[in-house]
Amino acid sequence: MLLIRNGRVLDPATRTDAPRDILLDGETIAEVAETGQLRRDSRDCEIFEARGLIVAPGFIDMHVHLREPGQESSETVETGTRAAARGGFTAVCCMPNTKPVNDNASVTRFILDRAKSGAGVRVWPIGAASVGSKGEAIAEIAAMKEAGIVAVSDDGKPIATAKLTRQVMEYCRSLDIPVIEHSEDVSLAAGAVMREGVTSSRLGLRGMPAAAESVCVARDVQLTELTGARLHVAHLSARASLEQVRWAKQRGLQVTCEVTPHHFTLIDEDVQYDSRYKMNPPLAAREDREALIAGLADGTVDAIATDHAPHEPALKDVEFDRAPFGILGFETAIALSLEQLVHTGRLSLMRMVELFTTGPAYVLGIARKIAAGQPADLTIFSTTRDWTYDVKQSPSKSRNSPFDSRAFKGGPVATIVSGRIIYKV
Repeated sequence: MLLIRNGRVLDPATRTDAPRDILLDGETIAEVAETGQLRRDSRDCEIFEARGLIVAPGFIDMHVHLREPGQESSETVETGTRAAARGGFTAVCCMPNTKPVNDNASVTRFILDRAKSGAGVRVWPIGAASVGSKGEAIAEIAAMKEAGIVAVSDDGKPIATAKLTRQVMEYCRSLDIPVIEHSEDVSLAAGAVMREGVTSSRLGLRGMPAAAESVCVARDVQLTELTGARLHVAHLSARASLEQVRWAKQRGLQVTCEVTPHHFTLIDEDVQYDSRYKMNPPLAAREDREALIAGLADGTVDAIATDHAPHEPALKDVEFDRAPFGILGFETAIALSLEQLVHTGRLSLMRMVELFTTGPAYVLGIARKIAAGQPADLTIFSTTRDWTYDVKQSPSKSRNSPFDSRAFKGGPVATIVSGRIIYKV
């Protein structure tokens, strides 16, 4: 048994913001009580002293790349989930763009078997929407759901055509799982490596207009209205895309979205001729960033997700045009959220926690709260701890972060999964 004592519990599901003691018995929460008021005998428990810390439901990262199978030189289920634990995450949803693509039940089972044997946190696979994510034929979605997927996506690119998207949506509606879309009009984005604008011109890099994202979001919102499916827009970065999602919510459509920490922290003006600043969607304009933060505050955005995208140094240490898209995200997510959203007064601490817990849980159709009988998954973090991110200390196999050597105030302190402390500062 494990007793987390004297922590400030923040639980968006129950709107709790108060000092509490939490008793964990094995893999479940046994009791939650006011400080010093536990009914059960806890004299022989292991004690975690949480005074001055925030204790929250286990954080969920619903958009990550673990690279296994097929790209183990960049990341594995083991190394990726160890990095996730250091970032305060208790569960991660891994995208299907592995080699081979997770488009059938055998690959899904392989990922889950690897997670059972070597993962520190819970791993929830996302299956491909189309065979090989090629956009030609619908994948074996029902068989993958039976094997354990929680959603479908062709992430890395959009579902290729409106016709196939409609078919995928209709199928997923019958299975009650969301369609997660990488929104990008490939004809507008072709060959682009950053956001179109003054900075792309100055650097001599081909730019992608914001409309490359918002045009695809508009298509998929219309198809959601047609099919009645659940649509989740991944790594939303453009103001016009956010307006499409807001319009859809006002019409009562089942449309949700996520924003990454790098998109609410950096803008296209920050891009240097350095592949650590290359991601897709690319860093957007200042007005887009402001719109995203407003959407995080007003409830239009449902979740913060990292899009953790590791690439081994040999792949990233090349010319900007040739380097793959993506950056590391796990270990800086909480700190960037505190820095950019909470310490600036733009979001309450409760709202920030909601975006990592009940928000993604709602998208996935699960519960996330601190209560007796619930899984013993908890994230404990500080809002004041001074620390500096050193990417060389990361358990990840990759080093592609623009936030290396950045100093932070606040960040993860401990991660508890199934009643076990799997990471502690």
